[in-house]
Amino acid sequence: MAYCDAGVMFEGGCMGTVTVGLDIGTTSVKAAAFDDDGNVVARGRVPHRVVVPRPDYLEHDADQAWRRGPRRALAQLGDVDAKAVAFSTMVPSLTAVDRRGRPLSPGILYGDARGLTDQAFRGPGGDGSMLGILRWTAATAPGAHGFWPAPAVASYALGGEAVVDISVAFTSAPLYGPHGWDAEVCAGVGVTVDQLPRVEMMGTAVGRVGRDGPVLATGSVDGLCEQLVAGAGAVGDVHVLCGTTLIIWAVVPGTAQVPGLWAMPHHGGEGTVIGGASNAGGMFLDWVGRLLPKSRPGDTVDPADLPVWVPYPRGERTPYHDPGRRAVLDGLNLTHGPAAVQRAAWEASGFVVRHHLDLAAAPARRIVATGGGTRQPGWMQGLADATGLPVHVSALPETAAQGAAFLARMALGLESDMYDAARWARTERIVEPDPAAQKAAEGRYQRFLELSGPVPKLPGS
Repeated sequence: MAYCDAGVMFEGGCMGTVTVGLDIGTTSVKAAAFDDDGNVVARGRVPHRVVVPRPDYLEHDADQAWRRGPRRALAQLGDVDAKAVAFSTMVPSLTAVDRRGRPLSPGILYGDARGLTDQAFRGPGGDGSMLGILRWTAATAPGAHGFWPAPAVASYALGGEAVVDISVAFTSAPLYGPHGWDAEVCAGVGVTVDQLPRVEMMGTAVGRVGRDGPVLATGSVDGLCEQLVAGAGAVGDVHVLCGTTLIIWAVVPGTAQVPGLWAMPHHGGEGTVIGGASNAGGMFLDWVGRLLPKSRPGDTVDPADLPVWVPYPRGERTPYHDPGRRAVLDGLNLTHGPAAVQRAAWEASGFVVRHHLDLAAAPARRIVATGGGTRQPGWMQGLADATGLPVHVSALPETAAQGAAFLARMALGLESDMYDAARWARTERIVEPDPAAQKAAEGRYQRFLELSGPVPKLPGS
């Protein structure tokens, strides 16, 4: 086996510089190594438990998921001669740690009721109050050395220093603002600035993995990492992230602000990216799957006769921002079997996407679907039928890790603009709406809206 000047020679030829993205998600840590063209060189995955001690709580064993998980996932890649590693992570998240970076408290996740003691932050990337989560964690572990989100725990475990990127930090507002961590706000919840991690720009080198390993770099929030490599930047594109959380981003012309939704300027300088996050993603669909027996032979589905799910077993994020909402299954009858209930769940996830697009008055022309849920054909067809839009399915399920790996290239000086990552976008297939199923879904969508109710007027909107 020969070696290239810029990297390593594998059976398929010279790969150039290999970088790794580590995606710390709700149900697993995924590691993927990528070559210069964004092709996967190696994969690793370490699952972890989602702990739900009561309906409005959501947490991890932070030692397992955030400290040990990234190290194990990275080890699964083998000897790929990676030059840099960066993180992609869900937000918000928080745990208390000791001086060795070992978690002392549960790893609290987004939407947990322990973060609702303060007004929720509803900006891009976050809908729970980090202020409330920090207040609870500081009271639970008053002698803690630090209070760190998942990427800081992982950064310390791999490189010896707690660092987060600026996008993660900004989802902690008002704890973090234009001038950094706010000492006065921190004092109000019983912590000091030095108990929080260092903040750097995305794609910044912050150390090394071990003594002589690859460069350790800052990545970004998982949703932004996926956006970078989705190739969904034109007006009319709708990026749907099909993970544990369902995230919708539509590119619309001009400026836009819709009560209950998130909005931010389009990186291209024209237009707005508007959307939000919903619990009607993999968390809901996996829960439905656990409830149902396997479909029996002959268990057929009539697309004209399906029940209607309100898909919120643990509350809903945008546009309702209501942790007290619960799931409803409406219109169930004796002819419906497991397959019909499952198909209705996929359709309901599509209805949530459609509702966001309707609220935003988005001129949608296509959906670009990314994330692990793209490997479920029923979900992709449900998106197409419920919205009436073609679904362009990403060729890779690890798009968040792919975006992080591109940011790792910036830390090496190989890239100067993170939005150039769009060249790594790959489409595996296009799922078209089924005309009969799309027509049948119209009436059920109206019923879905009736059951969901109007979007409330939020404070300050």
